[in-house]
Amino acid sequence: MKQIFYFITTIFITVTSVQAQQKDTFISFQQEYQLHIKKTNKPIKIDGKLNEDVWADAQTTTPFWKKFPNDDGRPTRQTEVKVTYDNKFLYIGITAYDSGKVFAQTLKRDFGHDGNDGIGIVLDPNNQHINGFFFVVSAFNGQSEDQLPLNSDGSWSWDNKWYSATKIYKDRWTVEIAIPFKTIRYTADKLVWGINFIRIDPKTNEYSTWTHVPMNFQSHDLGFTGSLIWNHPPPASGKNVVTIPYMISNLNQNKENNIPTNGKFNAGMDGKFALSSSLNLDLTINPDFSQVDVDKQVTNLSRFNIYYPEKRGFFLENSDLFARLGENSVRPFYSRTIGLDSNNNPIPILFGARLTGNINKSTRVGFMNIQTGSEGNNAPENYTAATIQHNLFQRTVIKAYLLDRENFISQDQKNKDPLNAFGRNAGTEFDYSNLSGSWTAYSSWNHSYKMGIHSDNNFINGGFGYKGRHLGVNSGFVSVGTNYYTDMGYVIRINNYDALRDTTIRVGYKEIYNNVSYAFYSKTSAIHTQRINFFNDFYFNPDNSLNEHDSRLQYNLMFTNTSNIGFIVTNTLLNLLYPVSFTDSSYAPLPAGHYNFSQAFAYYQSDFRKPFSYYSQIAGGSFYNGIKKTLIMAGTYRQSAHMNVSVNFEYDNLQFPKPYGNTEIFLIAPKIEYDFSTKMFWTTFIQYNTQNNNFNINSRFQYRFKPMSDLFLVYTDNYYTTPLMQNKNRAIVFKMDYWFNM
Repeated sequence: MKQIFYFITTIFITVTSVQAQQKDTFISFQQEYQLHIKKTNKPIKIDGKLNEDVWADAQTTTPFWKKFPNDDGRPTRQTEVKVTYDNKFLYIGITAYDSGKVFAQTLKRDFGHDGNDGIGIVLDPNNQHINGFFFVVSAFNGQSEDQLPLNSDGSWSWDNKWYSATKIYKDRWTVEIAIPFKTIRYTADKLVWGINFIRIDPKTNEYSTWTHVPMNFQSHDLGFTGSLIWNHPPPASGKNVVTIPYMISNLNQNKENNIPTNGKFNAGMDGKFALSSSLNLDLTINPDFSQVDVDKQVTNLSRFNIYYPEKRGFFLENSDLFARLGENSVRPFYSRTIGLDSNNNPIPILFGARLTGNINKSTRVGFMNIQTGSEGNNAPENYTAATIQHNLFQRTVIKAYLLDRENFISQDQKNKDPLNAFGRNAGTEFDYSNLSGSWTAYSSWNHSYKMGIHSDNNFINGGFGYKGRHLGVNSGFVSVGTNYYTDMGYVIRINNYDALRDTTIRVGYKEIYNNVSYAFYSKTSAIHTQRINFFNDFYFNPDNSLNEHDSRLQYNLMFTNTSNIGFIVTNTLLNLLYPVSFTDSSYAPLPAGHYNFSQAFAYYQSDFRKPFSYYSQIAGGSFYNGIKKTLIMAGTYRQSAHMNVSVNFEYDNLQFPKPYGNTEIFLIAPKIEYDFSTKMFWTTFIQYNTQNNNFNINSRFQYRFKPMSDLFLVYTDNYYTTPLMQNKNRAIVFKMDYWFNM
């Protein structure tokens, strides 16, 4: 604890000493890029034409700056943006000068801002450079929206109602956007909002931004917003009460568990209630997530479980409040522990509530409570998560949180299995970022509570990062006690499987990591960037003996036509604590002991703008006491913006000396997407995975018949790969939900 105290004290002194200079720099930046907004009393029709008189009177942005492939000067094609508002909407009008032939990979919703001719709007209504909103519309009116937490890429998982339309001309394309004030959370007395605009032009492979964002930072970085200046306080967001009922019917057949074909009908509802202009309450009753995309299967040749991203809508809005606690390898809160068992089979959620938002201009809160029902051997459980996060300085946050899982099992069961009775965690974190985002520092402490456990139950980490134009550094440490439990979280390394005894042993660990990168920017027309990365990780056992040392050297060459090529060399020194197996049960597992093995990789990604693009990777080298060879191929054929056909293929060949055996692993995953329009989509995803002995077909049709209101038809089918094509289970689902504004 003393080390953590000294670490935080050092950070605090450093932050205090540089904060005044950083603040002056940012104020100057927002004074340079200003956009004044005036109210309109005339109606605006969202048709993409920009023919209303208000657009002629509104202030126009200054010329955009080039952001990528370099930040030197102005882009090939300029962009103009104007803003206005009335009592209900923030309106944005955009003119993107172009050749008249726009480019798009897809019409799919929530595709993001890469790869399509498009415009992005970054909004920071509280102008604190910590949390904001990101709205993107393509030239074909494909919409994406997201929330922007501090130092995060976002996930395009936030959904809300807004309106847009586009119009394509011979020398330009135009956009009209209407964002309801009640869609975004803000303090109504703020007269200056942070704002920026991003232009994506794939044909020239250029990104441009209104403000001059350095190329080593993300284009949507909240530290580089200009100022949107209101002559009067913006309208209060008003009452925002939304109900989203759904109904679902399905047919299921489960041959694996000898369950006959049966049909079910179900219904439920979500609700959204604005308690204030910046605080929101979400409720759910009997939620259903059958329309959510299936997980993308991967080949796992590590000794630990894989982290799968959350895709269920209820857990995604404002998810950074909980999901970004801890660090990448240790997450105290991981929402996939709720409503899913260890095999990712659904457990019914009866109801849930989530309260998120700002209680004042500097303090953000989150509270979540979920009640699950019983399913098979799983008893009903209650999950509670609460956090409070306060801004100490601009872009610097201190956090505190409590997590609690309660299992409604009998007292006899608690006596037999006290670790399953409950799981609780309490923690605090400190995240610092200077205003430009070039320097970051972080530390956290978390304590877990289990019945009968009183020692070795903490998780501690700390570190710092620097992101310069050429040099990047990230260094830190992690310490996880053997008795540290996260019933609502995820820890990648703590569970060690003993393949000889078929059991799992918990072993805490300490990690020290360093990542150094250096980028060379070319002035030639063909080459954009050369980057060298060096990763160095040390893992120690609880007695401080070395468990594992991983090092990796990577070189990447990016061309200005979007293609890139790279080479990677890795080395692992490992003191394997327990036997591990990568072949079937007829062979002996690899014994515990010392291993030293190395791998080499080479990969190439072609120009994604071509109708056919591809990725290839070849790897080989030693693996434990054997040899591993890997071939990865992926290809995508695109027909206009409507159809995408892709195939991912991975082959792994593992050869070990006798008596440890050999094995071949295949993962083949074709995918067909057809977008009839920006409102109607059909996707079929097939996955053949010999490692998981599963062949999966998932086909999903979605029709967005009104904003945020959908019809889904989903068919899923699972087979064994051995014996081939023996059916496990299948289902067909019809679901309808409707967004009601009350």
